[in-house]
Amino acid sequence: MAETREGIREGSLEAPTRHPIDWKNPDFYNETSLFKELERVFDICHGCRRCVSLCNSFPTLFDLVDESETMEVDGVAKEDYWQVVDHCYLCDLCYLTKCPYVPPHEWNVDYPHLMLRAKAVKHKQGRDKLRDKLLTSTDLVGTLAGIPVVSTLVNAANKTPMLRKQMDKFMGIDADAVLPEFHSDKARKRLKGHRSSHSAQAAGRTRGQVAVFITCYGNNNQPDIVEDLVTVFEHNQIPVSLLRKEQCCGMPKLELGDLEAVEQAKNANIPVMLEAIEAGWDIVAPVPSCVLMFKQELPLMFPEDAAVAKVAAHIFDPFEYLMLRDKEGLMNTDFKQALGKISYHAACHLRVQRIGLKTRDLLKKIPDTQVDVIERCSGHDGTYAVKSEFHDISMKICRPVYNKVKKDAPDHYASDCPMAGAQIAHGVADGSQAEHPLTLLAKAYGLS
Repeated sequence: MAETREGIREGSLEAPTRHPIDWKNPDFYNETSLFKELERVFDICHGCRRCVSLCNSFPTLFDLVDESETMEVDGVAKEDYWQVVDHCYLCDLCYLTKCPYVPPHEWNVDYPHLMLRAKAVKHKQGRDKLRDKLLTSTDLVGTLAGIPVVSTLVNAANKTPMLRKQMDKFMGIDADAVLPEFHSDKARKRLKGHRSSHSAQAAGRTRGQVAVFITCYGNNNQPDIVEDLVTVFEHNQIPVSLLRKEQCCGMPKLELGDLEAVEQAKNANIPVMLEAIEAGWDIVAPVPSCVLMFKQELPLMFPEDAAVAKVAAHIFDPFEYLMLRDKEGLMNTDFKQALGKISYHAACHLRVQRIGLKTRDLLKKIPDTQVDVIERCSGHDGTYAVKSEFHDISMKICRPVYNKVKKDAPDHYASDCPMAGAQIAHGVADGSQAEHPLTLLAKAYGLS
């Protein structure tokens, strides 16, 4: 184990840990205190620079340092710190894959949660743009844009170059960025009459029946993914129901720094999820960011909340759930169709759940199917890639991913994150579309 010149240990043999987010402490929002901690951590990052290839937050910091009079962090104007903060979209990869100084190391570097604190301070100061408030209000936008006539108009507008230029000019939504389609025939509407004929069979950590947290994206923008989830699970004789109701998990507002809105979403979702869990159901959700929200972020924001902890213990990624069933010999492996060569993008918010590459492992069980994994960020983040000032940078971050897809020329390319998939397809730019792994699995079963 290496040591620095000061004798401080670099790296640790201990498992990384995370401290609860002390967001209700008034000092959390103290700008002077925040800048002091930012300077401390930025100085450590400047001396290390291992994260330079992950996102644009780190190159922005290092350029500011290198272009300052002192060529050290103390030469960077405090107001310029916000440039670094704005480029962080809380993917957590620096914490998970690169940083040797994460806790329990004595330097206690948790870069994503420091960026979260800075975003929360910025939000408290009222510095959010109207655009950013709108983009993160997914339930409101999805409800309005999902009205039958309105959805048609919105989808048409999003594909009209002249209108997109106006949106770029007046709203700061990049004219070239891919915007999701909105559906009036939503997932919840499509599955309203769904009833399962199977009986639950518990195995290992799974109780053998799942209630789906549909997610705002799955409900409003890609309801077919939710349908594929239900189809695949029922094909594995796992009874599926829908949660009685839900709203956005709160991840978009977390990334904005609006922690009070995150608490409001928690207060709306957790009791409904707990109700299902106490009735014997596990929870699954088709979007990794939403699963991560309940598995990691809410437990760190509300460490004393027993209901939050119980939900965290009973929510699963769909492929995690199926592979847990496979471990007990209860997964259906009667595949009807080979898929050939798949380029599989492992989404950041799936990787940081620390469950391994379960999607890859399951797809590899399909006969005559090759799965090549791409473990690089797509640069999308949900909102980062559609903002005018960040879109080109987001595509630069995505370039190694879509170039790999182009080079490999697979039969299918996929990502667990549907927004990442759209970003990759935008970079591939040959008219093809990314497919969700649940859709690929349904095809392999001969169900699609």
